[in-house]
Amino acid sequence: MKIIKIDPISFGSNSYILTVDGKSAVVIDPSSPEICTELEKRALVCKYVLLTHGHFDHVGGCAALQSNGAEIWCGEWEASLIFSKEYLSIFGGVQVPPFKVTRTLKHGESFVLCGIRFTAILTAGHTKGSMCFVTEDNIFTGDTLLFRSVGRCDLPTGSFSELKSSLKKLSSLVGEYKIYGGHGADTTLSAEKKYNSYLSED
Repeated sequence: MKIIKIDPISFGSNSYILTVDGKSAVVIDPSSPEICTELEKRALVCKYVLLTHGHFDHVGGCAALQSNGAEIWCGEWEASLIFSKEYLSIFGGVQVPPFKVTRTLKHGESFVLCGIRFTAILTAGHTKGSMCFVTEDNIFTGDTLLFRSVGRCDLPTGSFSELKSSLKKLSSLVGEYKIYGGHGADTTLSAEKKYNSYLSED
């Protein structure tokens, strides 16, 4: 499996393109319509989109990808929030090109997309329905866990107590995992256990 990280454009988040066959792809958190250009450069077709959560800077490219045939999947507790007044009013008001969630996911659900097996983990805290996606030895954490930090909890549906519980879920995973967060640099779960104070807080 090849993982292609697309650095944020404007106020966007990190976006990720995953492919096994070099033809079809899964995109995680498409922050901007420019993701279509990045796919075209690599002769890839996005078949599925996975959203870690529904904030505007993680979903800006969904409409463009869906217009090209991609399905949009996200956590069951997040789908109804993406176009809610609470989400669209953050930072004084944001615009999100409209799209429809094709399928919602439950905690612990495993599935295969484009030859890649994923497991969804509900990690509430940054938002009520935030999810992390585990595939092989990689975890796509959205804004739940970042390099030496975590996502903010003061936006609608955020909860620091829930975030702490979610971080414990991630800390309990056995094995070495590379962490691909929604913002900033990549890291590893072992490094975050050692250096990220949020993972060691009671």
